Amino acid sequence: MPAVRAEMRSVRRLAFGLAMGLCLSVSGVAAGVSAAAEPARKVIVDDDGFGLAQWMLLQAPGVDVLGIAVVSGDVWRDEGVAQALRGVEIAHRTDVPVLKGAVYPLLNSEKLTDRWEALYGKLVWKGAWMKQWVEPTAQGLLSYHAPDVVPDLPEGNPVTKASDESAVLFMIRKVHEFPGQVTIIATGPMTDLALAQRIDPSFAGLAKELVYMGGSLNPQQVRGDNAAAEFAREFANSPRREFNFRFDPEAASIVFRAPWKRIVSVPVDPSTATEVTPELLRRLAAANPAFADAVKRKQPGFPLWDEIAAAVWLDPKLITKSEELYVDVNSQFGAGYGDMLSWRPGYQPDMDEQKEVVVRSVDVPRLEQKIVDLLSRKLPPAKQVH
Repeated sequence: MPAVRAEMRSVRRLAFGLAMGLCLSVSGVAAGVSAAAEPARKVIVDDDGFGLAQWMLLQAPGVDVLGIAVVSGDVWRDEGVAQALRGVEIAHRTDVPVLKGAVYPLLNSEKLTDRWEALYGKLVWKGAWMKQWVEPTAQGLLSYHAPDVVPDLPEGNPVTKASDESAVLFMIRKVHEFPGQVTIIATGPMTDLALAQRIDPSFAGLAKELVYMGGSLNPQQVRGDNAAAEFAREFANSPRREFNFRFDPEAASIVFRAPWKRIVSVPVDPSTATEVTPELLRRLAAANPAFADAVKRKQPGFPLWDEIAAAVWLDPKLITKSEELYVDVNSQFGAGYGDMLSWRPGYQPDMDEQKEVVVRSVDVPRLEQKIVDLLSRKLPPAKQVH
């Protein structure tokens, strides 16, 4: 009998061990399935050109760039489209559609801007309307040309074509296709977003969030020893003026009164502590030979504007200081036309302004390293261009 009982205990231990092993195996498989099923973060980029920010998002793991919309701003839309097409070619991401947005602001124009300057003083930067700098600067000047002119690109002209679908209708379609899942990262004037909201009032509410670069509160990090500080000269006397808002103030005001679930604002304030230095460009060129030639052609001396917006969306821990404010834009054609308006909670006029998380400062060394790390990631195989 003792021998039988011993044998039975042995059988029970074997059965228990097999059961536990099966449970652990199933648990491991389930965990693996859960990890594999983690959905990619969906994003649409709406910008007035193409730069490091788009490459960062295209290279980021766990991110699904649904499309790159291009609006006029720093350059005319068609030139920006060519830049974006060449950018996705270099990144081997021609699967990401490039879409044409608005050519002109809703109401503002080059002639109105010339008239405003005659009344209220010169603007530091006018984007596609820029003919010359008011003061000598370290930065070169982009060529002034008509909206339908696309100059040859330093990094080579694209061979791929833009999508036939308009950027505005694409964004509306995607937030309906993926309700509550699509982040819009807007790093240029907000003409496209305003048109989308006017065409479909449910647009903003269907998106997951809006992350934008634009506006100015009162930059306090201006360094006098870097070339990028030249872009901060006007903040000393006009601390609320910034180009993305100033190019199309009416559009920005429409966007900021729309019912977004969440808004993250990246004004120029944190960018005045940053610069695309020759050393940073060398680090980026060395990070990945696929980007090296294009990176070497980039002009140093500019702040990291759009890159901050992309980076803090990818890694909010880069933010060292932020606050919650209600935001709008002055759309009255006077001395403050296009200036950023902001209120602490409770002080806002309650004309549908939305509460925003406003980024005031970032960890600059970690930001630079983030850009280097993302660009250093291996590119997917190049796709055959037909």
